[in-house]
Amino acid sequence: MSSVTKASADSFVWNDETKDSFSALDHPGYALNCDPETKLGGWNVYRGVWEVPEGEGKEAPSCWIKDEVMDIITKFDYSSMPIGRAPRILVLYGSLRPTSFSRKLALEFARILDLLGCDVRVYNPQGLPVRDPALENEAKVQELRALTQWSDGHVWVSPEMHGTMTGTFKNQIDWVPLNSGSVRPTQGRTCLVAQVNGGSQSFNAVNALRLLARWMRMPCCTNQSSVAKAWKEFGDDGRMKDSSFRERVVDCAEEFAKFTAVMAPVADDLNNRYSERKEKMKEGKLLTQLEKETRTAQK
Repeated sequence: MSSVTKASADSFVWNDETKDSFSALDHPGYALNCDPETKLGGWNVYRGVWEVPEGEGKEAPSCWIKDEVMDIITKFDYSSMPIGRAPRILVLYGSLRPTSFSRKLALEFARILDLLGCDVRVYNPQGLPVRDPALENEAKVQELRALTQWSDGHVWVSPEMHGTMTGTFKNQIDWVPLNSGSVRPTQGRTCLVAQVNGGSQSFNAVNALRLLARWMRMPCCTNQSSVAKAWKEFGDDGRMKDSSFRERVVDCAEEFAKFTAVMAPVADDLNNRYSERKEKMKEGKLLTQLEKETRTAQK
């Protein structure tokens, strides 16, 4: 690990001992940029557009979300709701290009959710190895799994390539185990799906993402976004232009914040299953698929 020490890399991992520091806003992951060599952190990259330039009398650039949306969007006082705090949202996108349109769309979702009062983190897929059980302890793998464990809900944004989500996006989900001992990292987390297209509008990627979310036991928000001809919908500054596509993005983010705030407090009750209670009583935990297969092979 080059510019990040092993000790600092460990701080990107969520567990019972570190969960308070992991959630704190002074955590090293809350930065505008990820580490240039390890690619760790940079969870707050979307906030860069609000940074005030250096120099006396300069102001932050105008932002369509702040200027046009925030006065009429529906905001909740989460502290007065059963959730009791800001919903924790993890944003994943499906391209390695810094200028990719899925990344630009993901950052717009992050900005809207941030200004809706959510605690938002964006994961950078650069540096994440292709799924290989031998690489379970890689820092980027641990970071992704930790962020998933921390979250109440996910926003998934993928380009549509060859009629479906990209390998870059699917690889991130492949690294998130459905079952890890007695912990299911995605069970009960909410999910919002979106896609960008190079050509005419389609819904292949979002349909595939919904199928994936179902298998990860994640309830999906009813709304979704599919941005056609994405190269026409973003300006040189990376921001969305005024259009019906942009309005749909706001609709989705607004609905998703409400959906997650309502669902998060009841997720454990909704996912309290007879078969799993029975297995825990017998085994003391939920068995992983590997443990089940090993036991079957030994019989």
